Amino acid sequence: MTPATAEPEGAQPPPRRRPGGRTARIRAQVLDAVLAELGEHGYDGLAMDAVAARAGVHRATVYRRWGDVGGLLADVLDAAGDDDWGPPDTGSLEGDLAALNEEIQAAMTAQPPIMAALIAASFRSEQAAHAQQRLWEDRYTRCEIVVGRAVRRGELPPRTDARRLLIAATAPLYHQLVLLRTPPDPLLPGHAARTAALAASVGAFAAPPSADGS
Repeated sequence: MTPATAEPEGAQPPPRRRPGGRTARIRAQVLDAVLAELGEHGYDGLAMDAVAARAGVHRATVYRRWGDVGGLLADVLDAAGDDDWGPPDTGSLEGDLAALNEEIQAAMTAQPPIMAALIAASFRSEQAAHAQQRLWEDRYTRCEIVVGRAVRRGELPPRTDARRLLIAATAPLYHQLVLLRTPPDPLLPGHAARTAALAASVGAFAAPPSADGS
């Protein structure tokens, strides 16, 4: 893990090349249909023919391009990374983490439960699992700027490990909503952010020195 100070402010991952014209339109129709079907019927009810019918696209086109349900889910997850999303900038580490947690909780409790369904589907499809891992890596990389800003403001030690801090700050949301399946707690996003920020401020997530002692 690279220390947060190595992450330049404003850095964003390079955009993926996106198809244009009719190809892009068909892809958008199909992926929207996948999300709708997944939200209504879950992974077990997701069927290629139903997606094609809902998208208004010939079934042969869907089979030829995506192959199977795993291919559809993988493309949905890859498409989610084709945006310009960035983490909030509230002016403080605790505020940034709390705002990020609010976004997570809102997404996890939205209806239909698309985000929860995609997480569940990743345990059933190897293609979806790999795509979800790529998406998480992308999101955590984008969020490292939150920690970098805090280091520059003097809120955190210079060698704070951004990834470890971000996981600690957001994990309680997934634990409560995904594992325990408890009702959303409006206080949890802020409490989890405050706990992680306080721990980080005293060096709980300091990166170990390199082999040469630097």
